Amino acid sequence: MKIGIPTSLLYYYYYPFWKTMFDELKIEIVLSKTTSKYIVNKGIEYSVPEICVPIKVFTGHVVSIIEDVDYVFVPRMVCVLKNEYFCPKFMGLPDMIKYTVPGAINKVLSPKITSDSDNISNPKFYSEMRSILGIGSWELQKALKKAQREWEKFRQLSKDGYVLSDALDIFEGKEIADKNILNKGDITIGLLGYVYDIYDNFVSMNIIEKLKEMNVNIRTFEMLDDSVMNNSIEFMKKRLFWTFSNKLLGAGYYYYDQPNVDGLIHVTAFGCGPDSMIGKMLEMESNTYNKPFMTIRIDEHSGESHLQTRAEAFIDMIRRKKNQADGVSIDENNLSIHGNNAGL
Repeated sequence: MKIGIPTSLLYYYYYPFWKTMFDELKIEIVLSKTTSKYIVNKGIEYSVPEICVPIKVFTGHVVSIIEDVDYVFVPRMVCVLKNEYFCPKFMGLPDMIKYTVPGAINKVLSPKITSDSDNISNPKFYSEMRSILGIGSWELQKALKKAQREWEKFRQLSKDGYVLSDALDIFEGKEIADKNILNKGDITIGLLGYVYDIYDNFVSMNIIEKLKEMNVNIRTFEMLDDSVMNNSIEFMKKRLFWTFSNKLLGAGYYYYDQPNVDGLIHVTAFGCGPDSMIGKMLEMESNTYNKPFMTIRIDEHSGESHLQTRAEAFIDMIRRKKNQADGVSIDENNLSIHGNNAGL
């Protein structure tokens, strides 16, 4: 039996868990290829026009592998924290795929994840898969326990300073040059965005590597403990409804408050409802903390040259302003960059 896993959405966060689980169950995994213009176009073709870019991309990934597998793994992600939820598009994703992708109606494997933490290893979430995959209860429990252990190791890599793309490479046994941790570059940026916006190199136009090439230290929400992010938004009378939006917001406030973080970049997909709120909240706080903030808004028509220009200008202005503060003489005007919005 072959199970297809689209390399999109929460693949970047939970793939080590899913891979370990299926490996332990002796089920072959087929990954879709990295996002390309072809995949994006297929996603646009089979998605409703109003849906956000990440869902269109995911749909394209499903289209690209649906004919090569017995089932496509599309978990119904409801919640990973009590009283908070995923975006409704995540909850309805299995149904959207079933009824928009040709041939998917009987090929979607969709366990329902309703956890009270990032730990998604509860066997009850996957009970419906047992009869489909022909596996026993004990077999499933054993696989899930190992999957959770491997996922925790993977998460620790992020907390040690690795960006998720590097952590995934390490999980796969690949060697990387360095882990881009503290004090390598002269500028430190809090890079905020959902994992499927930042780590899909086609969608984000490879922003991680571009920042590394500019000698920038990168800080993301995955590098922080949940307790740190929760404490940063403890002042809010009411948290947002969406768990990962709260993670981004908590990380944003935390990085604003860190003296060694020089500015924030928020990568957001056009049409994302939750991001329209947290992006504006973080932008408004830029002047309060006296730190520059930039929004990079992406859609299926975004061009890489625009991102390159925006990112280089943003980092260059921060670097020049920082040098001025350190007493380096620079004859430049208009170095104020607070609240700079670089929507593409």
